[in-house]
Amino acid sequence: MNTSLLRDLVPAVIGVLVRRGADFAAAEDAVQDALVEAVRTWPDASSPGGPGEGAPVRDPKGWLITVAWRKYLDAVRADTARRRREERVDAEPAPGPAEAVDDSLRLYFLCAHPSLTPASAVALTLRAVGGLTTRQIARAYLVPEATMAQRISRAKRTVSTVRFDRPGDLATVRRVLYLVFNEGYSGEVDLEAEAIRLTRRLAAGTDDEEVAGLLALMLLHHARRPARTAPGGRLVPLAEQDRGLWDTRMIAEGVGVLQAALARDRLGEFQAQAAVAALHADARSAEETDWVQIVEWYDELVRLTDSPVVRLNRAVAVGEADGPRAGLAALDGLDPGLPRYAAVSAYLHERDGDPETAARLYVRAARTAPTVPERDHLTRQAARLNTASRD
Repeated sequence: MNTSLLRDLVPAVIGVLVRRGADFAAAEDAVQDALVEAVRTWPDASSPGGPGEGAPVRDPKGWLITVAWRKYLDAVRADTARRRREERVDAEPAPGPAEAVDDSLRLYFLCAHPSLTPASAVALTLRAVGGLTTRQIARAYLVPEATMAQRISRAKRTVSTVRFDRPGDLATVRRVLYLVFNEGYSGEVDLEAEAIRLTRRLAAGTDDEEVAGLLALMLLHHARRPARTAPGGRLVPLAEQDRGLWDTRMIAEGVGVLQAALARDRLGEFQAQAAVAALHADARSAEETDWVQIVEWYDELVRLTDSPVVRLNRAVAVGEADGPRAGLAALDGLDPGLPRYAAVSAYLHERDGDPETAARLYVRAARTAPTVPERDHLTRQAARLNTASRD
């Protein structure tokens, strides 16, 4: 059983059912039922047989469309409240080769609809486009399965009346995939890898430099993942990471994707972020990092986004390129309540020779750290400075 193939076919099959008249929620349910049937009847990859009769599955997509459409019609007929709707359903098409139209891109747009909250858009994308089960998504988000099921059901109801024939907002789709990637890893589903898989598919169906920039950014960050944590889950800062653990093939792929996007001379936010990540990946050691060029890319990001978070990250780069005093000056005007502001300020004060202020700021940063590993790392930093001051 090729589960990866099944998951890749999910959005296209849902799209076919929606074009035939099914609403999104009913189409998604029918496709999930068809997937269950496929898992039950399709042979293993090593088996010569096929579903039910020993024949090979010559057209997996067509098979799924046929079975999902039957499941949908069965559901319509069984629901007396939808009897009027059943009259509008066309007769079941004869089994045959699947339509050549690819609805995957439109399904990306639908799942990232502006009427959905970011959390709901991410969950619906993972379910309908990614083909993950509700249980897998719930485990990835560390929430009860019932909670996630309610979130997905609400999202499906929200988009069930959305027209499927209008162009979607690619920027919103990119943002949703970026949110998926930032969820990282937990439980049995690696959301970083899942985001890369979905972004690859989006890149294959679009001609967009920013989709390519997003894919490059994901690849470059994901390549460093083996070095980001030590045994026991302790966070390892970038400067202390064992660069021999970085995935050089993935870095090379990310750099290649980025260079092709930049060559088209239509710079966007994700391309600029990927350029920063590429400069980090290119340095053989922390000391060899080209901080001056990184500052230049952050200047581009400020121009593109004027984001306070970008300005905060730029202050770190300025501190490395021009010294901690310059970095602290770059913090002027930023809201001290920004996430990680206290941690950045603590780092720059320590480099500027003020361990007492740095220790106090590390403690403050630990109180608002978004993750347990980050909180523990900041607490250790504060303890290290306090211990040194007493010696």
